[in-house]
Amino acid sequence: MAGRVGKMNRFFGFVFGLGTQALFAVTIWCLFWFLKGPSLQDIQPSPLGLITALSIDALLAMSFAVPHSILLIPSVRRRLVSTKFTPFYGCFYCVISCATLLLTIFSWQTTAVIAWHWPAPIDSAITAAFAISWVALIYSLYLTGLGWQTGWTPWLHWARGLPQPQRQFVEQGAYRVLRHPVYLSFLGLIWFTPLVTLDRAILIAIWSAYIIVGSIIKDARLVHFMGDTYRDYKSRVPGYPGVRFGPLGRIVHLGSQRGVQARTTDPDAIL
Repeated sequence: MAGRVGKMNRFFGFVFGLGTQALFAVTIWCLFWFLKGPSLQDIQPSPLGLITALSIDALLAMSFAVPHSILLIPSVRRRLVSTKFTPFYGCFYCVISCATLLLTIFSWQTTAVIAWHWPAPIDSAITAAFAISWVALIYSLYLTGLGWQTGWTPWLHWARGLPQPQRQFVEQGAYRVLRHPVYLSFLGLIWFTPLVTLDRAILIAIWSAYIIVGSIIKDARLVHFMGDTYRDYKSRVPGYPGVRFGPLGRIVHLGSQRGVQARTTDPDAIL
């Protein structure tokens, strides 16, 4: 009986891991078209009325932002994760993120009220910047390890019967000039759209606030896991280009060192 239960658990573990990657791919495809936004001719306002539509949209935007940040807090993760579940936490986190994004995308209420509309030829430049933001996002995720973002890397080690790998942080590429290239790329995805309706303005406002707050929380989380190594990094590299003060500027710490490379035994420490 125990052997049969073990085989069933392993089967469901395989299905969960592979299903997570398929869900991630579908979500990215849907997110691309959602953030690209409609053309002026394709706008179809919600039948629910402006105030109701915007209220729903605000709740939908927060439904992604809030759990996406809360699940990364070390104390929350410790309460949720047992030793046996550790290889699957990245997949679990990915599923929650994808589910809330898909809920937002397919429940979104559009409005016909135009906040601003970039004229030609600026609209073409904005569209190009949107495409560049996607390239920058993929590049940034590559630097941090896309397999960690989707839960693939720890799951694959579990599937192969290998010990869980150590997560690395290496000061390389864009991370030499800013601490949050992934978040900056995502800001580009939500800001660079030629046509901004009132509902899109709500999305921009809420997700921009989420990204700024999330950047601060991420800095605190990495200090928790990496200690002085990350403090040294923060003293030399700003959170975003041009930010010279505050929690997202350079925070001076004595004993800074160049070429930061750190490891943590926590597989989800830098998600």
